[in-house]
Amino acid sequence: MNDRSAEAAKSRRQAEQRLKQYEHVHEKGSYMSRENFNDLIAFLAVAREKSFTRAAAKMGVSQSALSHTVRLLEERLGLRLLTRTTRSVTPTNAGDYLIRNIGPHFDQIESQIAALGELRDVPSGLIRVTATDDVIAYILRPRIEQFLKKYPDVKIEINADLKLVDIVAERFDAGVRLGEQVTKEMTSVPLTPDIRFVVVGTKSYFRKNSKPKVPHDLLRHQCITMRLPTHGGIYAWEFEKNGRRAFLTDGVILDHFLVF
Repeated sequence: MNDRSAEAAKSRRQAEQRLKQYEHVHEKGSYMSRENFNDLIAFLAVAREKSFTRAAAKMGVSQSALSHTVRLLEERLGLRLLTRTTRSVTPTNAGDYLIRNIGPHFDQIESQIAALGELRDVPSGLIRVTATDDVIAYILRPRIEQFLKKYPDVKIEINADLKLVDIVAERFDAGVRLGEQVTKEMTSVPLTPDIRFVVVGTKSYFRKNSKPKVPHDLLRHQCITMRLPTHGGIYAWEFEKNGRRAFLTDGVILDHFLVF
């Protein structure tokens, strides 16, 4: 082994020993302080750019601050990492050791962080929605195809249910219900303008029965109602005229104005 090879091997051994001393021992393993990581990032930037000026511009810091950071790193390690001249900056044997052994780990960290950024920029994952049959048929289904074309990495799971669901406890991302069913504590966003409901009947039914003219007339008709599973009551039909409201529920009209 010649003198140059022996000197290089000695430098590598010193670098390994100093790097181990540079680590802090913790009960569950070893870790390095945030400042030490920042110093190593600064050193790698200078070593790869082979210039304090270019590295400082790339990192957005002053050249003097970057030079001071690298100098402090060298002092803590007790090793010279860079050879500086008026025209160039080159790594020493110890600097080469750090670049080969530490550089790839920092590159991997940067690539993984960049991958996280892609997840943020491109929506992906599962969206769970609870809604009623009518909402699914008339509001969600017509929009799903275009949504999935725009966001192909998103999967949608729709749960059809009439009852009011605790979307947090049931791990739903959203719930779609009539506005009157949403409690004040819930954060809600309207998806459509107000929906107008009408009372309808078949031709065959009205051939045998007179047509209702006011809400009170419905009490004499066979009405198909819906029982809500959450509270067990019959869904109330709501009528409004000139600011006055009446509700038909379970064969009873609820309001002061029984006839419009």
